[in-house]
Amino acid sequence: MNLTRESEYALRGLARLATYPAGYMVPHHEIAETADLPAAFLAKIFRKLARHGVLEVERGRGSGYALRAPPAETLVCEVLEAVEGPQALKRCLLWGGHCCETSRCPLHHRLEHLRSGLDAALSTLTLADLIRESPESLHLAMQE
Repeated sequence: MNLTRESEYALRGLARLATYPAGYMVPHHEIAETADLPAAFLAKIFRKLARHGVLEVERGRGSGYALRAPPAETLVCEVLEAVEGPQALKRCLLWGGHCCETSRCPLHHRLEHLRSGLDAALSTLTLADLIRESPESLHLAMQE
């Protein structure tokens, strides 16, 4: 499974958004600036996340984004699937683009248990867990 920079930016942007009060609509450019992310690219990513129900969006005066659910209920796997597509977490761990169910790589069966374990771990990992465990990799100064 190879994740793109888009997934990294999605998680960093969501982590920054999680520092605002629940329901507070934050303009994407403010999130981009405080998280040190490219604003136009973050806008594209946030539109995807809104279409997949991860974010609420408000257009017009006071426009912005807010998390649809609290960080403790926002699953990382849902974010990754929204950004990377529904098969993102099903791809081969080594040869994502060249290995599939009909044309398996030589290590496909040996690594199946690793993918299952990864799926299990990601299905319970929340945005709150990610923020708590990795604030430095998200460039996030935790506010106590």
